[in-house]
Amino acid sequence: MRAEQHDRPEQTEQPSQADPTTATGATAEADPDPGATTAETATATAGRRPPRTRKFPEGPAPDPAGSHFERRIRSFQPRRSRVTPGQADALRRLWPLWGFDIDGQRTLDPAAMFEGRPVVLEIGFGMGEATAQMAAADPDTGILAVDVHTPGQGNLLGLAERAGLRNLRVANGDAIILLRAMLPPASLDGLRVYFPDPWPKKRHHKRRLIQPEFLSLAAGVLKPGALLHCATDWEPYAEQMLEVLTAHPDYANTLPDGGYAPRPAFRPLTRFEGQGMDKGHRVHDLLFCRVEQ
Repeated sequence: MRAEQHDRPEQTEQPSQADPTTATGATAEADPDPGATTAETATATAGRRPPRTRKFPEGPAPDPAGSHFERRIRSFQPRRSRVTPGQADALRRLWPLWGFDIDGQRTLDPAAMFEGRPVVLEIGFGMGEATAQMAAADPDTGILAVDVHTPGQGNLLGLAERAGLRNLRVANGDAIILLRAMLPPASLDGLRVYFPDPWPKKRHHKRRLIQPEFLSLAAGVLKPGALLHCATDWEPYAEQMLEVLTAHPDYANTLPDGGYAPRPAFRPLTRFEGQGMDKGHRVHDLLFCRVEQ
């Protein structure tokens, strides 16, 4: 997800152009860590990643899946920005209560995690304002929010505490691993992917999240009738989303005549989105349901 869009990066990694749901070894196309030193890059290239410091001992891990999963081509670009004292305090106090790392080493029980509520997965939440608004407006739905942006994780935890939210959990790491290795079949009632990174250059299109292989992976953990909701303001990506969703046998457009949907009331209009609309940008919402085979 673009760093500026909703102040959040894209949240999920994809392994290869052919199949983003299966791990592959490092390739020449895999981007080096933009924050790594020359020595670190050389070490990673040699197949030996240097250890990353855990800034918050009881908070999100820098690389939660570790060596259990091979390096893959990323569909997101992690950002490194300063964690404020308030965000750091929220991470120290609240992460053990409401946060967890995506390590791929255990199977979750979403229904138990949210005390029997229906559960919606949100991939990419940035600073968390929109996510907190949706959780507050619908306390009977559990929101499992995934991101890799540490300041955003701390900010969302702080927002949840101040609003008294009990239907929100924050996950740190690769959402592909979460979908593939940690969620039981038919355990989710919805999936939200708002403003993922469009990767506008043609040679980077393989990094886009919404592709047939990802949709097949997601279909395995979505209940029949679950809502898949995507939104983007990048016209070519919206067209690709509509094409692959329409063609996929596991999904059906909620609009009888097909096409894009009006923005549903439950998706907040963010400040960045409003600024874009003032400049003439058009936002496309896509609402598809998981069909029963």
